[in-house]
Amino acid sequence: MSPVARFRALPLRSRLALLVATAVAVAVAAVAAVSWVMVRGQLRDQLDSSLRATNAEAQANQVYRAIGCKPGGALPDRPANNLSAQVQIVLADGSHCWIDGKNTLQVTSADLEVAQRRSGDVLYDSTTSDGVPIRVYSQRALVDQQPAALVVAKPLADVDKPLSTLAWVLLLVSGIGVVGAGAAGLWVARTGLQPVDELTDAVEHIARTEDLTVRIPDEGDDEIARLSRSFNSMTAALASSQERQAQLIADAGHELRTPLTSLRTNIELLARSEETGRAIPPEDRKDLLASVKAQMTELASLIGDLQELSRPDAGAGSPLQVVALHEIADAALSRARLRGPELDFTSSLEPWYVRGEAAALERAVVNILDNAVKFSPPGGAVEVTLRAGELTVRDHGPGIPAEELPHVFERFWRSPSARALPGSGLGLSIVARTAARAGGSAELRAAADGGPGTEALLRIPGAPAPPPSVVPDQ
Repeated sequence: MSPVARFRALPLRSRLALLVATAVAVAVAAVAAVSWVMVRGQLRDQLDSSLRATNAEAQANQVYRAIGCKPGGALPDRPANNLSAQVQIVLADGSHCWIDGKNTLQVTSADLEVAQRRSGDVLYDSTTSDGVPIRVYSQRALVDQQPAALVVAKPLADVDKPLSTLAWVLLLVSGIGVVGAGAAGLWVARTGLQPVDELTDAVEHIARTEDLTVRIPDEGDDEIARLSRSFNSMTAALASSQERQAQLIADAGHELRTPLTSLRTNIELLARSEETGRAIPPEDRKDLLASVKAQMTELASLIGDLQELSRPDAGAGSPLQVVALHEIADAALSRARLRGPELDFTSSLEPWYVRGEAAALERAVVNILDNAVKFSPPGGAVEVTLRAGELTVRDHGPGIPAEELPHVFERFWRSPSARALPGSGLGLSIVARTAARAGGSAELRAAADGGPGTEALLRIPGAPAPPPSVVPDQ
């Protein structure tokens, strides 16, 4: 398994703690490295300044006048003169004299170039004869009026030892900081993810018990609080959907019971007549078969309405298309005239295009017209108009009491005065849902002119008319 895969396999709080510790470690390491480099530079600068400040030219002249210098020679038994540095003279011919210090210095090409005046003063790193690292400053000097190089050196231990101590201190502090950051990151992760743990427990509880009444505390305005509120909204919506589903099943069972009971009774009467040999009078048999047919029709209509309402409210059926509402209303009028041949239908339909499902819109308009046919008196009139996206169907029946109007679009709700008439109480629910899916609304109200009857209004926003189809010449 790759390191990335292993990292992703860790729990979220462990990943957060590891990321925090890594970020702190990188930051501390960067600060420590920069600090070490800056201190090293300062110490080296101080060492170079002290080398430049060492004034041994007068003493070098005294030594030279006293004993001279021989090529490759030195005075190992000469006592130190407490210059806190190692000093020697290098002449142009390579001769050198030890002036002060505990060790002799190696004569380098840089020293000869300074002594021979081929270069200026130089600073460089070197070692003593016994291998001790030193910092060397070779400067021009005059020894008994001869060009020479006065070489001053100090051990680099004056710099390296404090730097080594500083490195160990920084390493210790960095380690403590990283460990502390990891512990703090783990604590922060646990504290910050506590609402997520509560959310996880709630989800697991719901999955285990199907209890949608669980709510998570959602105080605050941070992301966790927003997530908790979203979860609470989701569970509330699911609970409401579950409640509506249970209510729909209960209402559907209640509505199906009536036609099924009547149908079963009529079929049992027919079966008993066949079994006993006692014939039912022709007129009664005709009425009985007509009742069976009517109950079957009502049952089929109720099942169709239930199927329509069982579809999701969004994204159901065919994709929305631009359709001609006036053509849909005209087709629905043709069907309504067949169902109420004794009624007088008048229509005024202005062109209006909408975005929706043609079949669903036609069913909604048919449901509105069916209500008008059902409640219109024999020989009554039904007026249908379509203007500026508002389809109005006016009947001249008994009307609906004002206190019942808020309930007309509820599923399975039926007016007490209409319960003896055929129907399932789902037609207007389908109308309201279809209108909402098309971005519109449905309304039922008393006649605007104050006369008898009811007006049903279907409002749907318009859409650009589709371009006319071009029929090629034959």
